[in-house]
Amino acid sequence: MHSNKGQIRIIAGQYRGRRIRVASRPGLRPTPDRVRETLFNWLGQWLDGESCLDLFAGSGALGFEAASRGAARVVMVEADRSAASALQATRETIGARNVEIICDDALGYLERARECFHVVFLDPPFRQNAHAAVLERLAPRLTAGARVYIEARAPLAPGRPWRELKRSRAGQVSYQLFQWSGDDQGGLPGNV
Repeated sequence: MHSNKGQIRIIAGQYRGRRIRVASRPGLRPTPDRVRETLFNWLGQWLDGESCLDLFAGSGALGFEAASRGAARVVMVEADRSAASALQATRETIGARNVEIICDDALGYLERARECFHVVFLDPPFRQNAHAAVLERLAPRLTAGARVYIEARAPLAPGRPWRELKRSRAGQVSYQLFQWSGDDQGGLPGNV
């Protein structure tokens, strides 16, 4: 892999080829190019007009990729101040006006937020074991049929109203794409 240590590149879209500087923070694992490519294949490449939430933004790899691929709005939430200022700097450098960066912890943000999202990226630091608490609080922030991408040590099986769409693994990381079907009437499969 030719990526410079401390940098990742945006794969496709408006900011294609632009480099993102990655803050050197403990536990920060930017989603590798190959995994991002797979994820955006799963999502259909483009996110035209959709709103996205990158809840543990870290390097911003997922959020900036979504912004580059036509998302109308991307909210990046990052609790670490230096990682959040690196995100601000990247946003200014590439001119991503559709990106809002919020320095807050994920659960606090979910409790205060009022906005709903079509696509959510969840890649919390593994040591936090935050998935269950986040998924529980995420529901009111999702549009009907929202898709949620999750990176974890092992595959998750959150059960209904979550429906697993895709699953793969890269090294030590399991990654999955779920669809929220909490608005389905009586649990009947919706027309997709």
